[in-house]
Amino acid sequence: MQNRVKGKKILVTGTAGFIGFHLANALLEVGAEVVGLDNINDYYDLDLKYARLSSCGIPQDQIAYNKLVQSSEKENYRFIKMDLEDKEKLLALFAREKFNMVVNLAAQAGVRYSFTHPDAYIGSNVTGFLNILESCRNHPVEHLVYASTSSVYGLNENMPFSVHQNVDHPASLYAASKKSNELMAHSYSHLFNIPVTGLRFFTVYGPWGRPDMALFIFAKAILAGEAINVHNEGRMERDFTYVDDIVEGVVRICGSPAKPAGEGESVSDPAFSSAPYRIYNIGNSKPVKLMDFIKGIEEELGKKAKMNFIPIQPGEVEKTWADVSDLAKHFDYTPDTSIREGVNRFLSWYREFYKA
Repeated sequence: MQNRVKGKKILVTGTAGFIGFHLANALLEVGAEVVGLDNINDYYDLDLKYARLSSCGIPQDQIAYNKLVQSSEKENYRFIKMDLEDKEKLLALFAREKFNMVVNLAAQAGVRYSFTHPDAYIGSNVTGFLNILESCRNHPVEHLVYASTSSVYGLNENMPFSVHQNVDHPASLYAASKKSNELMAHSYSHLFNIPVTGLRFFTVYGPWGRPDMALFIFAKAILAGEAINVHNEGRMERDFTYVDDIVEGVVRICGSPAKPAGEGESVSDPAFSSAPYRIYNIGNSKPVKLMDFIKGIEEELGKKAKMNFIPIQPGEVEKTWADVSDLAKHFDYTPDTSIREGVNRFLSWYREFYKA
C-alpha cells in the first residue's frame, strides 16, 4: 500500500513535531514528495524542534515565515514555517502547490496544558483545522488524513476502545477539540465530497519524542536522580504505541482514500458514513501497567526511580486500550513493537542526543 503514495505531493503539517517529523521521513523513503509545515511554537523546547528539522536538511538559519526551504539532504522535501490560523497564506500555499494529499498532524497537544491555555486549543485545533478543511474544499485533494486522539474516548468505560462506540464524554478541552475535528471533517466530507480519514493515536512514544510525555519525563528525572510523580498511586494503564508503528499505519491509510460505507456497514455507525469518511484507532492493543512501564525504564537505565505517588489528575483516565480490528481488516496491519524494544530505542536516542 505504500506504493500508492509514490510520486504524490503530500502536505504534512506539524513536521517540526514528533510524529510529523517521523512521518515526513517515512513518506520520503517510499517515494512521495513532501512539503512540511509547522509554526514552531514554544509549547516545548525549540532546540528539539529545530534539531528535528536540521536532521532533515532544513537549517534553522534558513527558516523564515511563509518561506519554502529546500532540504539540503532530501531532494523531495521542502519546509515552510506557517501558522494554520493564517488562512490567507494557507490558501495561497494550496493554490501554488496543488497537493495530492494532506496529512494534518499540527495541533496544540497536551491534556493538562488545556486547563491553563484553552485559547491555544481553539485557535490551533479548531480554527486551524477549519482552515485546512477550507483549503481542501477550494483546492481539492485525493485524501485528507488527520490526527485525532485516544483522549476522545474520555469517560467511556467499555474496553477495548472501539471506533464503533459513541464518544460523547470528553474529559478535557483537548479531547473536545479533537472530537470537534472529527465532526467538522464529517460535515465537509458530506457537503463537498472530500475523502477524509481520522486517526485516533494511542500514547505515542519513541526517539525524538515530546518532552512533556511520560517516558521523556521519567528518563530525564531518573538519570538526574530526581523523583517522578506517579499518578493515581500507580494504578494506571496505557496502550503505549511506538512511533514507527503509528507512522506505518498512517502511510498505509494515506494511500487508500476513504470511501462511503459499503455492504454490511451501517451509515449510522460512528466509524463510517454515507460520505467518504472513516475513523480508525492506531494503538498497540496491549495496555501496560504504569508500574511495569517504570520498571522497564529502571532496568534499561540501571537506576531505581524515586517516586512520589499522587492522586489521578483532572482530565486523566485510568486506562486506555485500542481495538484495532478495523485497521487489521482493512489494511492488513497491526502495530506490534514490544514496549521493551520501544523503550530501549528511545533511551538509546535520549542518551546520545542529550549526552546523558
